[in-house]
Amino acid sequence: MPRYDFDLLTIGAGSGGVASSRRAGSYGARVAICEELRVGGTCVLRGCVPKKLLVYGAQFADAFADAEGFGWTVPPVDFDWPKLIAAKDKEIGRLSQIYINMLNNSGVEIIEGHAALVDPHTVDVAGRRCTAENILIATGSWPETPDIPGIEHVISSNEALDLEKLPRHIVIVGGGYIAVEFAGIFNGLGSEVVELIRRPELLYGFDDDVRTALGEEMRARGVDIRGRTQVARIDKAGSGYIVTTTTGDKIETDLVMYATGRRPNTKAMGLAEVGVRINEAGAVIVDEWQRSSMRNIYAIGDVTDRINLTPVAIAEGRAIAETLFNNNPMKMDHADVPSAVFSQPPIGAVGLTEERALQEYGEIDVYMARFKPMKNTLSGRAERTLMKLVVDARSGRVLGCHMLGPDAPEIIQGLGVAVKCGATKKQFDQTVGIHPSAAEEFVTMRDKTVRPAKLAAD
Repeated sequence: MPRYDFDLLTIGAGSGGVASSRRAGSYGARVAICEELRVGGTCVLRGCVPKKLLVYGAQFADAFADAEGFGWTVPPVDFDWPKLIAAKDKEIGRLSQIYINMLNNSGVEIIEGHAALVDPHTVDVAGRRCTAENILIATGSWPETPDIPGIEHVISSNEALDLEKLPRHIVIVGGGYIAVEFAGIFNGLGSEVVELIRRPELLYGFDDDVRTALGEEMRARGVDIRGRTQVARIDKAGSGYIVTTTTGDKIETDLVMYATGRRPNTKAMGLAEVGVRINEAGAVIVDEWQRSSMRNIYAIGDVTDRINLTPVAIAEGRAIAETLFNNNPMKMDHADVPSAVFSQPPIGAVGLTEERALQEYGEIDVYMARFKPMKNTLSGRAERTLMKLVVDARSGRVLGCHMLGPDAPEIIQGLGVAVKCGATKKQFDQTVGIHPSAAEEFVTMRDKTVRPAKLAAD
């Protein structure tokens, strides 16, 4: 008789937890997955997928505006927010059911309810005790807000996806990728947007040239970005709110959204009590095998607070299934992971920023191009694309590729393969470009960017 009820018990049915569980089940393991809310997790239900659908919706504003330059006469247009939200909800419902079907087809038992550890091999799920040889924590993260007067009035990205009506005016607090993506969504759909950021520029951690260029383009689109600004309090005022900054400025608005960070979902799970080490941010500390301080308890994805991207969680989860149940020991390689920001215009990046490359390699070459996309020559849109290569001056290896402009995520995905393979600038130069395309600029940049001596030394 088996010693435990399951070979693997996963807590959290998001993309990472589902990927690991269904693969383990396909290898013959006895697997259960616990979910407190709804199968699908952040990406499918509250993040990547619904947000990208709203981004698509907002981009039609550009298409209508640009059409005249290409000979089209577009009649007055109107936008129906409830219709978009209903279509979005239908799609995420479909995807959630697909996840459920995949788990069922792999023989994975789905257990509904909040899960908490009783001991290293026992989990209580809404009163039901289950034992497992291995436990996987895949509970993701949740929006976090600061403790300031009036914070109870704000919404997070969760609620922003389900608003009953489109706000005429919205204040978005935060300068990370979630904040800029929603700023682009609401701006594109017709809302007046004020974005308050603590730092001078958006997207801390991304390449400085890209960050600066995105701020310029967003401001040109009408987003009111206010740098070095922090909120002191938020007060209800009639049907709206008044946001007061620490410098005393007051902003009247219909809605306030906070996107200032997310915290790993580890509260009330009993992790520390059974010996699982957690850092100050609440993240589970794991080794290169995704194993926690308890050898049979693993963690993946946002709950480890490392590279918080859905494909990373999926790859980490699959590596655990391979290691434990397919006699194929596998580690997730966290180097050179491509990423995207679905801002308007979007960003794609892989590898090191110029600043990080300087710190790690000391001597680098930078190639950069800023140009008006071909489409904009007829549309009349002033928006410009930026492309950038960061190269190790000694070996010639391309250390980073960065882009701001239409199709940036699609283009960078392919370049991610090149960077992962250690391609050199010479090999980029030897590659024939596809003409006419924006992507060809990455293989035709020949002139190094000359930096002022002081900037290069910083």
